Amino acid sequence: MLIWSLMLVCLLNIPFGYWRKNVRKLSLPWFMAIHLPVPFVALLRHHLELPGATLLAFLAAYFLGQYLGSRLSRTLRPYGKVSSSLVHDLVHRSWIIIIGRQIGR
Repeated sequence: MLIWSLMLVCLLNIPFGYWRKNVRKLSLPWFMAIHLPVPFVALLRHHLELPGATLLAFLAAYFLGQYLGSRLSRTLRPYGKVSSSLVHDLVHRSWIIIIGRQIGR
């Protein structure tokens, strides 16, 4: 159950890391991108009644998700302008990535 919880925390933070990468540093949206997922992670830990020893693993999963989201933003940037929304960019720009990879063969 712990592994699934850590994966969920990491996946939850990927869109927030993407958002954080595409806004001005230390602005209100930047702080929101970092802090909005915290209550969900805390509620998950509370709901699962996990011991305090798992806190470090949850922090690592949290920051890994933030990092992966920012890396994804940097990866999509060469294929066109990116917005602050991961879902928007994946839906509207995924065809560019597919075509770009086929041309490069």
